[in-house]
Amino acid sequence: MYLSYFGLSDNPFSIAPNPDYLYMSPRHKEALAHLIFGLRESGGFVMLTGEVGTGKTTVSRKLMQQLPHNTQVAMILNPTLSAIELLATICDELGIKHESQHLSLKYFSDLILGKLAANHQQGINTILIVDEAQHLQPEVLEQLRLLTNLETHREKLLKVVLIGQPELQQLLKRNELRQLAQRITARYHLLPLTSSEVKSYIGHRLGVANGDISIFSQATIRAAFQITGGIPRVINLLCDRALTLTFTKQLPVVQKHIFYAAAEQILGADVVKQRVGRSWTYIMFTCFVAAVAVGFWVGQQYA
Repeated sequence: MYLSYFGLSDNPFSIAPNPDYLYMSPRHKEALAHLIFGLRESGGFVMLTGEVGTGKTTVSRKLMQQLPHNTQVAMILNPTLSAIELLATICDELGIKHESQHLSLKYFSDLILGKLAANHQQGINTILIVDEAQHLQPEVLEQLRLLTNLETHREKLLKVVLIGQPELQQLLKRNELRQLAQRITARYHLLPLTSSEVKSYIGHRLGVANGDISIFSQATIRAAFQITGGIPRVINLLCDRALTLTFTKQLPVVQKHIFYAAAEQILGADVVKQRVGRSWTYIMFTCFVAAVAVGFWVGQQYA
């Protein structure tokens, strides 16, 4: 609705995972480097965690783009499965034919292990990526650990990438999963964007859509970090709504009060009030500390 009004060729803040809008902040690049390093090591697991909307899927897509050509990837997007269902899904992802009348852990495990051995003989690496891994049951995680037991003298024949919310870290602290936790060769917790990264993120997405960051006032950019906390998915939602409201009011630039109104529509007035109030409390506290420090310094000079 607002595209032609602002001279945009596409919706810059769609939450659909369009690779054209991929923005790799320094944090995302560091997370990617950890995953790539971990997959090169001899252990069977690497782990990426982060809050909802911080860009874990962005990192995983970039990881898949950078894997060697001789890599076969199995992707699990629905981890709320039983152990047998998970193994059957892995078989489907790896192109392993199986018969429906055979429904046992041993049957599926043998098929997968046979495929791993065949891939290794052909010089093919096999990687399993599990998204939303915090939903995996302990017995399912243990089954994944058993699959990584097949190894050569130098490496595991199956590498597993676990991607999930912070609850995944707590899950792996359980006593019955200690063997799996010891096999994680690299782990990274993805934090939200910083204030400067939020500005770069918004500018990048607008630039891809043939727009310019000047569509947003500087005060609005600061408010975007303040309200969203640097969560990319929330930034997309609020910027999209703010552009819509700005178009509706026929204003040339997205002003801060418009962004606040968009945030109230998406997040609720109570949430916005809390985050704005928290920010002002922090500013006042910082000013108070600075004033005390200056007063102490002046007092020392005249003592």
